[in-house]
Amino acid sequence: SAAESKAAEEAGQNLNPEIHRVARRKRITIDLRGATNGEREPVTREEIFDLIRDVRDPEHEEATLEELRVARIEDVHVGESPPYVDVFFTPTIPHCSMATLIGLCLSVKLLRSLPSKFKLRVAIAPGAHASEDEINKQLADKERVAAALENPHLLKVVNKCVSQSSKFPEPLWAHDELIQGGLPVLLPFDPYRALECETDEED
Repeated sequence: SAAESKAAEEAGQNLNPEIHRVARRKRITIDLRGATNGEREPVTREEIFDLIRDVRDPEHEEATLEELRVARIEDVHVGESPPYVDVFFTPTIPHCSMATLIGLCLSVKLLRSLPSKFKLRVAIAPGAHASEDEINKQLADKERVAAALENPHLLKVVNKCVSQSSKFPEPLWAHDELIQGGLPVLLPFDPYRALECETDEED
């Protein structure tokens, strides 16, 4: 009912989010070596968006962040010198109780997928959440993010959202060091490593 939906929204839940139809693109190969002169080609916002578009919403696991318009290609920004990636996201309601968790999922997806030379920032889009400043400070604090992901239950939720994020295989990265095997780079500390935690439902 309308009254139940309003009460849920006030409690930070969106019981009936609007799910949008989205277009699909083919799998891409991101070549960081360059075609001829050995210099790294700039990464585009389209390539970054392809990494995050299928991350699942923690509250509505049947929907992706793109389908909910939480992640939008126009809110992805990339640059060089030094290389950076900024991703802003828009929770479905201004009091969304899952906003920090969504930010963690996006951060983990990018950290697992991009070389460490990129400076990453994941933040709530300006004006999109009542606690925007507080949540953005949490997401920008690497130590707090790492500590949060040491929580087994939280890591399990994040892994589930991220592991279901690829309807197609991960994009291929062509690295300077062939020893990398062309696979997405993983950070050296355990909380961010892929498949460190079970992702199935609790019994």
